[in-house]
Amino acid sequence: MRNHTEFLEEATVYARAGAVCLLLDTPLVRTGVVEDQDFTHGQEPKAALQMAREWRRALDILLLREDVDSKRVAYVGHSFSAGVGAKLAGVEKRIQSFVLLANTYSLRDFIYDEQNVELKAWRKKVGEAAIQGYLRQFPWDDSLPFARHAAPSAVFLQNGRSDSDLPEKTVRGSLEYFNGPKQLEFYDAGHALNSAARLDRARWLQQRLGVTSLDLRALGSIPQLH
Repeated sequence: MRNHTEFLEEATVYARAGAVCLLLDTPLVRTGVVEDQDFTHGQEPKAALQMAREWRRALDILLLREDVDSKRVAYVGHSFSAGVGAKLAGVEKRIQSFVLLANTYSLRDFIYDEQNVELKAWRKKVGEAAIQGYLRQFPWDDSLPFARHAAPSAVFLQNGRSDSDLPEKTVRGSLEYFNGPKQLEFYDAGHALNSAARLDRARWLQQRLGVTSLDLRALGSIPQLH
């Protein structure tokens, strides 16, 4: 789980090109938050709901600025924040473009992936009753119902071929759930992705937002996260 500093250098390059960038910490990395080892308590889905609300309130404020074009708004989210973005795509129509990194968007497809040995062991450990109880209590943790209402927003999904938690087959299955303009790319990288993904999303956002003076060389030189 990373905080807003993951995209700080990237956002700085966009800001130099005239974009207004807003970065939020995920609730799970904030001071004083302790990881709850019992998934049935719903720490992650509760945090996702909180973050979605915070983004919508932040957008209220952002769009009050005279230097912000309400017709050119994009969201970029990685891992946990990509899941939040998928939910926003279904309900927040003021955002026209979403770049979602390193996630899969059907919770059931992910949990019941028979090719994922670790998840099979986890299901056996926690038991089917606990899993079904969790799904009933926190239905919004599944991005699938939201992805089906993403149109007319455009979505660009980026994933790493070496991301052991997100098999390519499962990720490709997620693409069909988004009902608007969509694109999926894989990179020779793990969960953190790489500079090729960073440059691809920059070019995609250039087309979507009309940011013509973006410094691609500066974006390519940003140190890789691990």
